[in-house]
Amino acid sequence: MALVLTEEQTMLRDMAKQFFTEQVPVTNLRKLRDEESAEGYDKAVWQQIVELGFAGILIPEEQGGTGFGPIGLGIVMQEAGRTLAATPLYSTAILGAGLILAAGSDAQKAELLPQIASGELLTALALEETAHHNPKQVAMSAEQNGDQIILSGQKNFVIDGHIADKLIVVARTSGAAGDANGLSMFLVDAKAKGVTITRTHMVDSRNAAIVSFDKVNVPVSDALGPLGAAMAELESVLDLGRACLAAEMLGGIEAVFDTTLAYLKERKQFGVIIGTFQALKHRAAEMFCEVELCQSVVLDALSALDERRNDVPRAVSLAKARLGDAARLISNEGVQMHGGIGMTDAVDMGLYLKRARVQSQLLGDTNFHRSRYAELGGY
Repeated sequence: MALVLTEEQTMLRDMAKQFFTEQVPVTNLRKLRDEESAEGYDKAVWQQIVELGFAGILIPEEQGGTGFGPIGLGIVMQEAGRTLAATPLYSTAILGAGLILAAGSDAQKAELLPQIASGELLTALALEETAHHNPKQVAMSAEQNGDQIILSGQKNFVIDGHIADKLIVVARTSGAAGDANGLSMFLVDAKAKGVTITRTHMVDSRNAAIVSFDKVNVPVSDALGPLGAAMAELESVLDLGRACLAAEMLGGIEAVFDTTLAYLKERKQFGVIIGTFQALKHRAAEMFCEVELCQSVVLDALSALDERRNDVPRAVSLAKARLGDAARLISNEGVQMHGGIGMTDAVDMGLYLKRARVQSQLLGDTNFHRSRYAELGGY
């Protein structure tokens, strides 16, 4: 594992940091929330992201991307997490592009990947059906009728579902809920007959939707990969998504720590800087240690993906579990150390806390990944 970024990765980090800090500050999220934006993201900002090449980081150059790989994606997501940037980057450039690259046919890649890189196509992964993340528990029906697949069922917590042009739907062509075998993936037009998309308003002011399928007909040719054998590619891309999500969480806790530390150095109580109080010094030191540990596990997970190491699942689950714990602790401390004002909307601490709660649940909470890590270790 590389302990430091390469020169190119450092340049990408600096570019992403400058862009998100200057063009997509936290006030951008506040504006989307307060104006009750119908899309839930700023189209002008998304166009800038596309022009910078961030939407095509995972996509090879011959298909319109930059091919910067998982570490490049993680770097961008970390900087996006610092400012709580609300964009389709995660749902489209990571999960969507990742699944098409992993399981799509040559024709599907040639058609769809350039559209993602150019910002013309938005995607959403329709996976979750229960209250807790577990891909094996998918029960949604996908019945084959000749050269057509008939989809029936409902998907919950579909990130960016209401703005997606295409849905990547995980459904079961054989077996029962709990089986690893029998899962298939399909590309479905979001406006197809029988598809009903209902936007849900989440606590972190981000996009999600409930998507219902009422006997939706999909050509067999729109399957991503062979029928009934989607689990390997799905888990591989979910691990990419988990690692990038951990990187985004890292950016968030870094921002909370930096802001809180600055506040401790300037806030006075009874004429004394509160950062001089020993109890607060101890709590700030614990936050610092957590941030440092998280930086290491996130870089290790991204490096494992980049190097295609055998321990990718364990490294990713370690990062996601560790960041889940740290994000809860540090967001809580950020609110508490700001005192009464930390509970108000006047400062950003509450926004980071809410985002951390949603991030912790997305693609598996701490308990899910601790259990997965133990199982992968043979326990």
